[in-house]
Amino acid sequence: MEILKREMEAELLQMAEVYPVVTVVGMRQSGKTTLVRTCFPNKLYFNLENLDDRKLAQDDPREFLHRCPEGAIIDEIQQVPELLSYIQVIVDEKKMMGMFILTGSHQFELHHQISQSLAGRTAILKLFPLSIHELTTNNIQEESNDYMLRGGFPKLYQVKLEPYKYYAHYCQTYLERDVRELIKVHDIVTFQQFMRLCASRVATGVNASDIASELGISSVTVKNWLSILEASYVIFRIPPFFENFGKRLVKTPKLYFSDVGLVCYLLGIESETQLQRDPLRGRLFENLVVLELVKARVNKGLEPQLFYYRDKQQLEVDVIFQKAHELVPIEIKSARTYNSDFSHALDKFLKLVPAGRVTKSYVVYGGEQEQQVKNVNLLNYRHAGNIILDPNCRI
Repeated sequence: MEILKREMEAELLQMAEVYPVVTVVGMRQSGKTTLVRTCFPNKLYFNLENLDDRKLAQDDPREFLHRCPEGAIIDEIQQVPELLSYIQVIVDEKKMMGMFILTGSHQFELHHQISQSLAGRTAILKLFPLSIHELTTNNIQEESNDYMLRGGFPKLYQVKLEPYKYYAHYCQTYLERDVRELIKVHDIVTFQQFMRLCASRVATGVNASDIASELGISSVTVKNWLSILEASYVIFRIPPFFENFGKRLVKTPKLYFSDVGLVCYLLGIESETQLQRDPLRGRLFENLVVLELVKARVNKGLEPQLFYYRDKQQLEVDVIFQKAHELVPIEIKSARTYNSDFSHALDKFLKLVPAGRVTKSYVVYGGEQEQQVKNVNLLNYRHAGNIILDPNCRI
């Protein structure tokens, strides 16, 4: 099976030169194991999903770590988080950079232990499924509907699998199992309905009370379940921009999924024909583009620094990328043909912002033509990451 080159490889290798431990986190099947084993082919490898490895690590952690005097790759470290305290002692004694490479799929088990044991000793990198930029680098190019249906999980590009069947299996074997472990959900049917409701609200502000009312559960439960999905890297939220420019602002964060193919599955979309006709296609396209922006940052080991703007007068800008004092507003449109209305919100936003804060603004859309229209740069969605990667990106 062909190994697809990942953009994070350079950042991972660089962090291993300056930190004794590097931790790679992300949703299951995003490619963490392949990434770390590709970058460190000569390191010993242990997977704590393996019951034998896990039992030894739990019963005799000193013996487990004694078997790897030069360090090791330890997969799914959240299964035995107490190992981190023993790793701390070892790396403090040996002072060897890149000694341990860890991966994890749950934030709950990791964050407290890392902050207690490995603070200052580990770099933490977040790996998402493949970006369009990475697929292009690997000579894989699709149309927007294909990207949305197939998503970014590497396995879907390495072997011939129908996306809908793959995601059905993924939900059963990973999401539902993890959910049961994390929150002891007994009524998995209600949780499945909750996931579908989240998918139907993709690229919007999520109101926990509304979801709770539809499902007949408490808003506290909904908030807890949202936290679980976030902790498992299944969803992420983009906060609203916090400077008011004299306007009253909406404060609810917008919900996105870490993989668009998963959203299509949860919405029951199985084919390109269904997707093309679906009323949520525009929001799925927005999720696709937002992921390109997020991945362009996190693959470099950086925080996304992405926000959105919406005020009480219903003026909304889909994404604002903040670079220190500078703001880069971005509108996302799924249409293939440019319309002057696409930049309407950007024009209004520019009138609100103090002079000098915005030097570039973009409309990212489904069409191929790229050019500057007045003071707005029109960009094809495949190149959305260039807004982040290239500070001089201007058509």
